[in-house]
Amino acid sequence: MLFNEIKRVIDQVSRDRGINTDILISALEEALKSAAKKKFGSRIDIEAKYNDSTGEIEVFQFREVVEDVVDDLLQMEIEEGQTLDPDCEIGDSLGMKLDTATFGRIAAQSAKQVIIQKMKEAERDAVYSSFIDRKGEIINGIVQRFERGDIIVSLGQTEGVLPEREQVPREVYRRGDRLRAYILDVRLESRGPQVILSRSHPSFLIALFKTEVPEIAEGIVNIVGTAREPGSRSKFAVASIDSEIDPVGACVGMKGSRVQSVVQELRGEKVDIIPWHIDSAKFVCNALAPAEISRVIIDEEHRSMEVIVPDEFLSVAIGKKGQNVRLASRLTKWRLDVKSESHYSKTMKEGYNSLISMEGVGISQADALYEKGFFSAEEVAKATVEDLMMVRGMIEETAEKLIEQAKKHALNQEQSGQGTEAAADGVPVSEDVGDAGPEGAEAETPTETPAETPTETPTETPAETPTETETDGVAESREDVSEGTPENIENA
Repeated sequence: MLFNEIKRVIDQVSRDRGINTDILISALEEALKSAAKKKFGSRIDIEAKYNDSTGEIEVFQFREVVEDVVDDLLQMEIEEGQTLDPDCEIGDSLGMKLDTATFGRIAAQSAKQVIIQKMKEAERDAVYSSFIDRKGEIINGIVQRFERGDIIVSLGQTEGVLPEREQVPREVYRRGDRLRAYILDVRLESRGPQVILSRSHPSFLIALFKTEVPEIAEGIVNIVGTAREPGSRSKFAVASIDSEIDPVGACVGMKGSRVQSVVQELRGEKVDIIPWHIDSAKFVCNALAPAEISRVIIDEEHRSMEVIVPDEFLSVAIGKKGQNVRLASRLTKWRLDVKSESHYSKTMKEGYNSLISMEGVGISQADALYEKGFFSAEEVAKATVEDLMMVRGMIEETAEKLIEQAKKHALNQEQSGQGTEAAADGVPVSEDVGDAGPEGAEAETPTETPAETPTETPTETPAETPTETETDGVAESREDVSEGTPENIENA
């Protein structure tokens, strides 16, 4: 086993593999100790040390100086000790340098295995350390091969995995193609570090805009929330902490140069940039742009909104296969129910007629119920006596009778098959909207405190009664929201 030029080899391996020289030296010392024990037995007291001046690793066997030797491997007589060190005394431990060339082939092979194992472990730790700090960044790679739908990407020092679930539908790659992806996670496994990549995660969209928009990278413009259907369409809301900077304009860039760079990387995916607003109703209107919004009815308790749009804007607000309203719901974190004005008017009229059709309910009492937010017999059936007691001129006995009459009316309607007709021209969105953010990368949304939204509610409002908000025409998707931007928005 040759140990000359060890220093040169250590330096070269350190550069090529990115392993610290101290780790390599430690591995070599451990390997020589293992080789010596293979040669002389496991009981021998061995120490290996790298000599930086000579560039070789020296192996010493230590034996204790005693009067009567019991074990030759561990002990020596005082006479022998004094030949090595004239000043030695009983109880001293003296080290003798061993000739590594005498270790033999088996010992050398054992040392080689130890070195290989230590180098693999050191290389794995070095790769993990270099990538764990890059989690959340965008990285470039080359498509290496395909395994069960997953794409294996060469990242230089190691390989990354783009799982099938993190790929964008209809994106096709071949071996040798350059690929840009988001580092979703880095895991240290027994076979080596596992770098998980993604092109479908919403944070990939955010990271792309950070690279293209300096205002986002500097924290002047914040990405408040994002919603994405990979390969098809995305929406994300932005706000500025500087009133002089338009957040939407900063993301769009001169003649759309910035947003076009992102769209090109996403291979044509449509990107809607929405101005964030402190008023939840206004934010929803912005998210549904370019559709005009006539009225928004807010139910704070169930965090839902009923959005009324002109008949001609219904298809625009809903989008293809409900995509526009679905993304707006995920972005705003509100459950949205979009209806046309004609359907809304028809529903309100049918509800008023159902109040009058109840036994013992006249026009004046129906008007009183309508004033307090009970727009149909179904809502009266779901109400409590305490809720109805808030209606003008209502007494407890009458309230109990009304609830009973309303339940009978609802039962009769159900039996006759004349229940409330489902909205043919309205699209309610009832999906869970809490999954728009990444895993721990979740898109950031500040705590919204609705502004003083003009409401059409009477002086007294019963519990669980939605408030009705009138909007003032078209919700502009390029509105300057600096007036409603809080100072405590979290950086995306």
